[in-house]
Amino acid sequence: MKKVMLKTTLSLAVTLASTQIFASGFAINEQSISGMGTGFAGRSSSADDASTIFGNPAGMSRLKREQVSGGAAFLDAHTDISHASSSPNRGSNDGDMVPFIAVPMGYYVKPIDDHWAFGIGMYAPFGLVTDYESGFAGRYFGSKSEVKIVTLQPTVSYAFNDKVSIGFGPTINRIDGTLESNLSITQAAPDGNVKIKGDDTALGYNIGILAQVTDSTRVGLTYHSKVKYKLDGNTKVNYNVLGLIGQNPSQKYDASLDLTTPESVDFSLTHQLDDKWTIYAGSTWTRWSRLKEITVENKGVPAVLNGQFGTITEEQNWHDTWAHAIGASYQLNKEWVLRTGLSFDQAPTNNVDRSPRIPTGDRKIFSLGAGWSPTNDLTIDVAYSYLREESVKVNNSNDRGQTYDAKYQNWANGFGVGATYRF
Repeated sequence: MKKVMLKTTLSLAVTLASTQIFASGFAINEQSISGMGTGFAGRSSSADDASTIFGNPAGMSRLKREQVSGGAAFLDAHTDISHASSSPNRGSNDGDMVPFIAVPMGYYVKPIDDHWAFGIGMYAPFGLVTDYESGFAGRYFGSKSEVKIVTLQPTVSYAFNDKVSIGFGPTINRIDGTLESNLSITQAAPDGNVKIKGDDTALGYNIGILAQVTDSTRVGLTYHSKVKYKLDGNTKVNYNVLGLIGQNPSQKYDASLDLTTPESVDFSLTHQLDDKWTIYAGSTWTRWSRLKEITVENKGVPAVLNGQFGTITEEQNWHDTWAHAIGASYQLNKEWVLRTGLSFDQAPTNNVDRSPRIPTGDRKIFSLGAGWSPTNDLTIDVAYSYLREESVKVNNSNDRGQTYDAKYQNWANGFGVGATYRF
């Protein structure tokens, strides 16, 4: 029984990973539509619009007019599941696990004087939604998950001169999570259900530096801090087997889960070749090795079951990752700019601990985008990205004799639309 609960309860943290997200682990890249067009190459050095609040808060010093930027990215993910086997040997493997979702964002920047600027942004740095079909063969190791993190970031920047600026913004982060999994006491027993809900609000910060090293070259460095959460909520178990605990098949326990989202460092370069062409390059390091293990504390568990449900720990053993991107933009005329980019992103998971909730591998992403400025005050940005992952294997088992083995091949399409208005 211990591993049955362990594989479901602890997944509240690790299930943030999903093929719908265009970054490693459970990070979301989509905080800027203009940046999406170049594959997020140059994210900490471009400072093209108010979305620099996330990319590099020091970039606000380059925005000489008050402006507001906003938009949404729409993500459509797909999975092929093959070579699947399970015990008990029943269930489907459709792979239709990620619904079509939208990731919104919004930013405001106001220059105060030649040195200071103020801004505020709201975006989603992490999250997922996965929902397998009801008869999924791997349902004992994960059936449905929804986790959202929304961040509010008030920000200031200071320009020492026309070459170097810095920026800083505290982040107020709200996490909400809901997880469901099937549960069967024996292979012959009818399915029960495990549902976990939790939430928390925690603080972090982003800090950056931007330097114009030559007339045509700009470099940026951004640090996104770790954020420590303590999710409080409940674990509700419906065993669907009368007599297991008294005569009540449903049990509800107070639950808490410590989760730390990792820090990351982004370095990028923006180089203007001429009046038409600009090239971008960047790398991001993320400290996913923080996710070594996850521990859930359940309170109110009867003494007879405390050893099974009181404190449960699961090894994850994620590793640090690097992401690299190159991109370019072409100023077609005064109204139109065209963009493209190519990204390479490592997955933090390993072949031993991978589950149906985190069936991801290393990925490549190709992006296209455009910006249209019908007036000097308004720019409308659109972007498209295609992601494809390496195929990976899932091998899961528990002490109830339930197993699930399969090969996953994931790919996704991303669409973005946004606008910037300058006052």
